[in-house]
Amino acid sequence: MKITVIGTGYVGLVSGACLAEVGNDVLCLDLDLEKIRVLEAGGIPIFEPGLQDMVQRNVASGRLHFTTDVARAVQHGTIQFIAVGTPPDEDGSADMQYVLAAARNIGRLMTDYKVVVDKSTVPVGTADKVQAAIADELRQRGVQRPFAVVSNPEFLKEGAAVEDFMRPDRIIVGASDEQAILLMRALYAPFQRNRERLIVTDARSAELTKYAANAMLATRISFMNELANLAEKLGADIEMVRQGMGSDPRIGYHFLYPGCGYGGSCFPKDVKALIKTASGEDDVDLKVLAAVEAANEAQKHVLGRKIKQRLGDDLTGRHFAVWGLAFKPNTDDMREAPSLELLADLLAAGATVTAYDPVAMHEAQRVLGNEPRVSYAQTPNDALVGADALVIVTEWKEFRSPDFDLIKARLKQPLIVDGRNLYDPARVRGQGFDYLAIGR
Repeated sequence: MKITVIGTGYVGLVSGACLAEVGNDVLCLDLDLEKIRVLEAGGIPIFEPGLQDMVQRNVASGRLHFTTDVARAVQHGTIQFIAVGTPPDEDGSADMQYVLAAARNIGRLMTDYKVVVDKSTVPVGTADKVQAAIADELRQRGVQRPFAVVSNPEFLKEGAAVEDFMRPDRIIVGASDEQAILLMRALYAPFQRNRERLIVTDARSAELTKYAANAMLATRISFMNELANLAEKLGADIEMVRQGMGSDPRIGYHFLYPGCGYGGSCFPKDVKALIKTASGEDDVDLKVLAAVEAANEAQKHVLGRKIKQRLGDDLTGRHFAVWGLAFKPNTDDMREAPSLELLADLLAAGATVTAYDPVAMHEAQRVLGNEPRVSYAQTPNDALVGADALVIVTEWKEFRSPDFDLIKARLKQPLIVDGRNLYDPARVRGQGFDYLAIGR
């Protein structure tokens, strides 16, 4: 099939590369000339395991192309994926200007049947707005062209996005046009050969499914974080509680790990957008999600609070080693990362920091600017030199089995503040560390 993907961000680039991988002729459009130059040269603008090799392989095979030419992109694909950004507006709602601009370009330039697929995470009702935008452009041209609009939300985990696309656990297609549904079934057939994973719904249900899934996962995280905070007060061990809860098959173990809060491009934005959507519908009050959001914002300050409780509110002259900056492992994404709140808390109290992250330090420097009180180390152990404590924020695998003797030797005092519960408290404390974890 000939496919156009509008947007070469996280969702668009992964989708385009994976669709090319199974033999489709894919053209990716982006208006950022520099980004297109990087992609054509074999680079990628984000870190995602396995993605660069897949992009290079499919560019070399002639199945994956990149362009800034809107007219060429609209003419290329029968299926037109809209995978542009929907950043949060000031009021928390999703900014739809890029989605609707893409839709209008399609309506302005299309000459034959198109299936326009909303791949971006968009508010409920977006398919109707895309339909109206395309129809309006056709009306202004004085022509009639057949088209269909489909909601096909992505369910890609950063750090495992290629695997998630190639081996999906579900494919949601929100549509009423039979021809469009048949094309979407054919498009996704290579990704579900061992069993049917495609679920057809109406467009609004598909749009809400995406928000509902992310909101549920965010809810589990905030619930466990609140339980962990309670466990500390009660003298219980949240890890034992987690194992007891997760053994119930109705609950399971996924997303029951307490920590220092969730971040990233999806959960914070989608929870806010869903709350905003509800408030605009006759003032529906999503009390649970409002609490989830508030709990997460508070949890991002839990590490700073623990440090101050142990070392005092005034951290002037104190220096800290921070392991992990990205909001989660296997990505360089710093959006809404808990590390940013920790750094703000430490700097506001007068401290300085040396940070290490396997892939996100360049992005962190871009986000933080030239902050003189934050330096960056080339290895995790280099970050320890002269620090009053080690603070762990992101659960990268390389942090799981460190040399504790070396850590103790390089720190000014044997204090570890673990925001991801990576270590066994008894073992670490048995080696002479003051070990502060989450709910343990």
